[in-house]
Amino acid sequence: MPVHYVVDGPEDGVPVVLSGSLGSALAMWEPQVRPLTEAGYRVIRYDHRGHGGSPVPDGPYDLADLGGDVLALLDRLGVGKAHFAGLSLGGMTGMWLGAHAPERLLSLVLCCTSAKLGPPEMWADRIRAVREGGTGSLASAVVGRWVTPAFDAGRRAELEEMVASTSDEGYAGCCAAIEVMNLTGELAQIPVPTLVISTSEDAATPPPHGKAIAEAIPGARFAEVGGAAHLGNVERPDEFSDLILARLAAR
Repeated sequence: MPVHYVVDGPEDGVPVVLSGSLGSALAMWEPQVRPLTEAGYRVIRYDHRGHGGSPVPDGPYDLADLGGDVLALLDRLGVGKAHFAGLSLGGMTGMWLGAHAPERLLSLVLCCTSAKLGPPEMWADRIRAVREGGTGSLASAVVGRWVTPAFDAGRRAELEEMVASTSDEGYAGCCAAIEVMNLTGELAQIPVPTLVISTSEDAATPPPHGKAIAEAIPGARFAEVGGAAHLGNVERPDEFSDLILARLAAR
């Protein structure tokens, strides 16, 4: 699947792939672009299939599809190995890559994510809701989980538009991937240097989910950022950028 992508930073920089959450587009990583490129990294942002500017194949999708899209993107760009940072669905994709294609990764940063996020009925209900009402009907509730009540109202509206502009088929297809996902048995197989970041106010994937991932991946480190909900890289950009940069430099 030839996903939509944007590359920033020096052509000869070490590549870093940034992978977003369900219902987002690659613009969600905008706060991290300048810190990473100024540090000399080649930043590759992309939209999941069915999201942003990427094609919308018929669903349902699974994590092998989403991970395969990343591998195909690396091949298109001639990148043998890259650092990978993913948030929520992006983190799930990163865990799949760490277990199934570790030879393509330099390191992993797994943000505000989970190795198993149930119950499945919750995702079946979400799929039904988007089929009936479209992504616009979910946008306010989704962003309500993404950020804390104190988050700027204007920027909240921009995030709601990001969700609402996501294809119904693409959103439902990725929900289906999460519905059946269970990576818990594969985490111990991940040999890639890994940092797991959770946020204190994340109701979608609370810190115990991140701690469980870090405890299961050999040698992984865990960090918790305060004062942010699910989209921690947007709500606490400096803290997230610093943590990501520290992980990249530690390789």
